Amino acid sequence: MSRRSPRRRLTAVTLAITASMFLASCADNGSSGGGGETVESGSALKIGLVNEQADLGTPTKGGTLTFSGFSSVTTLDPAKSQVAGAAGGSELGAIYDVVMRYDPIKQEFVPQLAESLEPSSDSKTWTLKLRDGVTFSDGTPLDSKAVADSITRYVTNKGPQSSLWAAKVTSMDTPDATTVVFNLVDPWTGIRSMLATGPGMIVAPTAQKGEMFTPIGAGAFTLEKFAPNEELVLAARPDYYGGAPNVDKLKLISIVGAQPTAEALKTGGIDAAYMRTLTPILDLIESGNPGFIDIPSLGYIANVNMAEGRPGADLRVRQAMALAIDPDTLNTRVNNGKGLPGQVIFQDTSRWHNDVAPIGVDPAKAKELLDQAKADGFDGKITFLSIQEPSSQATALAVQAMLNAIGFDVQIEYVTGASDVTKRVLVDHDYDMATGALSLSEADPFERLYASLKTGGRNNSTGYSDAQMDVLLDQLGVATTDEDKTAVLAKIQQRATETVPWQIWGNVPTFDVWNKNVHGLMQSIDGIMLFDEAWKS
Repeated sequence: MSRRSPRRRLTAVTLAITASMFLASCADNGSSGGGGETVESGSALKIGLVNEQADLGTPTKGGTLTFSGFSSVTTLDPAKSQVAGAAGGSELGAIYDVVMRYDPIKQEFVPQLAESLEPSSDSKTWTLKLRDGVTFSDGTPLDSKAVADSITRYVTNKGPQSSLWAAKVTSMDTPDATTVVFNLVDPWTGIRSMLATGPGMIVAPTAQKGEMFTPIGAGAFTLEKFAPNEELVLAARPDYYGGAPNVDKLKLISIVGAQPTAEALKTGGIDAAYMRTLTPILDLIESGNPGFIDIPSLGYIANVNMAEGRPGADLRVRQAMALAIDPDTLNTRVNNGKGLPGQVIFQDTSRWHNDVAPIGVDPAKAKELLDQAKADGFDGKITFLSIQEPSSQATALAVQAMLNAIGFDVQIEYVTGASDVTKRVLVDHDYDMATGALSLSEADPFERLYASLKTGGRNNSTGYSDAQMDVLLDQLGVATTDEDKTAVLAKIQQRATETVPWQIWGNVPTFDVWNKNVHGLMQSIDGIMLFDEAWKS
């Protein structure tokens, strides 16, 4: 069955902190807002398409499409990459495709390499049917054994999502060449999002030979040139199962900085990009550039180290910080009031929004809590870790001023780049306070909440541990309907308000953007774009 169908065209109508996502947040944490219990956004951004294009009919064939990702691609192995829009997801998707795609407009998962993915009545068994006639670029068939072997390889190689997969999936059966049956420990719908990201990017059986890995996938493009941290050039596959791509080549690069990226779009130096910085996003929208706005939740937060001996180990200190820092003030100072401020996990732009109140802003109560902690021996000193970059500095100085106003003694420690912050927070756990992001997907927020909040979680960089939250996370993991998930997420919000696992300041919009002469780009989960139907007029 061809995928050249109306459902594939753009129509009118969004892990845990991994190093890559953390890098994304640090690189532009001051470029989107924080503050207050409701969204009061001068930008009025909503999830969805902007500057929608008319259907121009028959696509033009040929040419090269140049895409600038958020960060440079350093590996072409899905088992060694956090597959997301901010970190190589679109680039790897061009080579491997995905088993499932998330349609962020319809808010549903749809088959891509799959023909279907159906749960049992209790959602403990999922049956995947593969499309007939799909082959890898080396000509070998993409069959059930190849899918099972690729996922097993992903888990064995400890891919970023492997621990959750291993905890949820007990076995995979392959009763015939086009069927994979996933047997689960308990009900779980997150398998769909897994098969739309890293585990769902199937590598060919011939890809791994000893220690040597060759990027061979079932996607619409094949490798022509790869210079890590510089550029990736891919050539169209004439034998792609959905039909040969419209463009002859993809050139995938990463321009450092949002403003230079925006300028490259305007001058035609690039054709499309993934962006996370508010001001150039608003400028491009005003200029008429088409694109898709996503607003992941928990996009602008601060992590506070809760390890023994650190100030954040005292709940009163974390509460005092949250009550003292006004995200609306941050938004005004950093974004000229045009950001997405808020203290709740899910703002009203999210399908998972609930009515549970945030902790609020109350400097007098904050001072009272801080004084109690000082009476028990806390000296009031906090070190705020920040990148030496204008927007990050603006955030750091605003936070310092608000905390010092109630009696903290905040010192800012500047480091050169986001990688320095990443190492200090995620690897060494050597920090008091630092900005970050979880960027919870609208498709399924469970995975990143679980990995960052669960006691001993893979990406629990703060040392947060709460028995009640652990129970709620387990309940979220087995919830199978949106109604049940929303109910549990409201309880998670309530517990977060009480225990302050993060300092929540708001959200960061992301923008899949392209020029007016580019058509046919498709969105998937987490800002990932697919290029097999893209063309330039």
